[in-house]
Amino acid sequence: MLNPIDTDTVIRDGRISGAFPGEIHEGVAWWVAACFVVVSKARQMAVAHDGHCVTVEFHRRFCRGAINAEHFGCQISSLGMADEGHLLNAIKELGDVPGALLTTTDHGGRQTVTIRLYGADGQPVTEDTGLARLREMIASDRVPIPVNDQAKGHITERRDLLEAL
Repeated sequence: MLNPIDTDTVIRDGRISGAFPGEIHEGVAWWVAACFVVVSKARQMAVAHDGHCVTVEFHRRFCRGAINAEHFGCQISSLGMADEGHLLNAIKELGDVPGALLTTTDHGGRQTVTIRLYGADGQPVTEDTGLARLREMIASDRVPIPVNDQAKGHITERRDLLEAL
């Protein structure tokens, strides 16, 4: 694995989170997304971020990882900058699909990036509902890759879903 992470430190307590740079890097977002698509068997997903300059690149990598997960051809509805309420609404509007919210917080010069995953029911993904499997996939370097170009999904900007709330 290129640029490994301590999965037990970063993937815990119902989220993927770590100091940036250091504990977490942009590639982790790609890995998490690809694994989440496989774990959730997602064909469609809603993804949002908080607009922080660091989060924007994590969001881009997350979306790219999700559309490149094995044969799933996951269709990403990118909400752009949105909060949890908007994301949960979009999950419902899209027909109960999984989702992800990426945020960055600043703590006295130190930044912490957090990726929160949500199931199709709008509930946060927990150890028992996929986080443990996702951690194991990344720790054992079994991040899924696309089987061919025809298996790729695509990313659609869906700011229109924010107006529904």
